[in-house]
Amino acid sequence: MTVRTVALASDHAGYELKAQIARQLEGTGYTVLDLGTDGPASVDYPDFAAALAAAVTDGRAQRGVLVCGSGIGISIAANRHPGIRAALVHDVTTARLSREHNDANVIALGARIVGPEIAKDCVEIFLKTDFEGGERHSRRIAKMG
Repeated sequence: MTVRTVALASDHAGYELKAQIARQLEGTGYTVLDLGTDGPASVDYPDFAAALAAAVTDGRAQRGVLVCGSGIGISIAANRHPGIRAALVHDVTTARLSREHNDANVIALGARIVGPEIAKDCVEIFLKTDFEGGERHSRRIAKMG
C-alpha cells in the first residue's frame, strides 16, 4: 500500500511535537490530516485517539501518528478501536519493527520522552517500512482481531 495521507492527533502535551511532525510530512510530500488538538489547552487524549482511529479505519488516511506526554495513554486508547494496531515507539528500531513484524497502522510517541529529531526519524521509518509478512507474523496478527 502506498501511503499518501497520514492522520495526526495529539493531546495538549503532544501539540508542539505534532506540529513539527506535520511540517516534516508536508515538506516531504505527504498529505496531512490534522485531527487536533489545536493548542496547549488541556484536553482528553482518548477523544483524539478515537478521531484518528476513525480516519484510519474509514480510509481517509493510510497511517496515523499519535502524540501525548508519554505515548502510553493515547496508544492504549487507540488500540481499543477495531482495526487499529497502534505501537508505542521510542526509536527507529521500534518504529521499523512495528511495521515489519506487527503491521502497525498507527504509532504513538511521547513528547516528554522522545526528542523531536528522533520522533521525526521514527515517523519517517514507520511510513517507509513494509510489513514483512510471512506465515508467522500474519498468524499472530490474525489472532489480535
